[in-house]
Amino acid sequence: MNIVTGSTTALITPFKNGKLDEQAYADLIKRQINNGINAVCPVGTTGESATLSSDEDRRCMEIAVEVCKGTNTKVLAGAGSNSTSEAILAAKNAQECGVDAIFSVAPYYVKPSQEGLYQHYKAIADSVPELPFMLYNVPGRTVVDISADTVIRLFDEVTNIYGIKEATGSLERTVELLSRRPELKVFSGDDAIDYPILANGGAGITSVTSNLMPDLKSELVKLALAGDFAGAKAINDKLYPLNSVMFCEANPMPIKAAMYIAGLIETLEYRLPLTAPSLESMKKIEEVMKNYEIKGL
Repeated sequence: MNIVTGSTTALITPFKNGKLDEQAYADLIKRQINNGINAVCPVGTTGESATLSSDEDRRCMEIAVEVCKGTNTKVLAGAGSNSTSEAILAAKNAQECGVDAIFSVAPYYVKPSQEGLYQHYKAIADSVPELPFMLYNVPGRTVVDISADTVIRLFDEVTNIYGIKEATGSLERTVELLSRRPELKVFSGDDAIDYPILANGGAGITSVTSNLMPDLKSELVKLALAGDFAGAKAINDKLYPLNSVMFCEANPMPIKAAMYIAGLIETLEYRLPLTAPSLESMKKIEEVMKNYEIKGL
């Protein structure tokens, strides 16, 4: 099984006149490739997946696969739902598009038990047994936490489940998981703590900020995985103000605004119920961005 690790970017989805801006999307992916990102992640939280149609979902994945073909950058696509049957369809759809691996967010709103989470993930992974599969734990969004016991049970019993994107904000959770299963691939899902997770044995990151700064984020991961923890920490520290302001409002509102301010997307459009950040937040984002060199397309 050819798993995906390293630096990965949770791609924004650019819109123009209410529709997916396919050319802008392809250009953003090319920029990620040119700046050394190991994998791009279409249709995740940052990509406003909750407001995309199934056709748009598929098109985003198709474009990512097309652009990354023949490069060293892989496609780690989102394939999750609060309905197990819908998540299975999403996983099969991703497989048909030719993605390299998928990650699947914990089922939100329904608040399943740990047994329900186990059965949910087992059913999805079993539906695409040849496709590398990552769990995605983000309790702040889903109101359910995939416990360490459940993660380990899934890792031990389901062949293609190889890792987890941990967005609990808890370093202790990463320490627990890797102390119990060192071979589990743990990804940082919180930009501010990329370095400490990697230094503790994490295998990669899935970043929001790397939409804007793929060069520094890819270098941070490269250094950490090579054992240069001082170098990785220096980059993590340098990026802290930017990582922080990217969450001054709900993701992906700030990062998309930052991409627009930087001239990386032509239009600043969201899908309702998401809207542009407040004027106060926009000023904060602009001020912080002045301290960084942002590479163009």
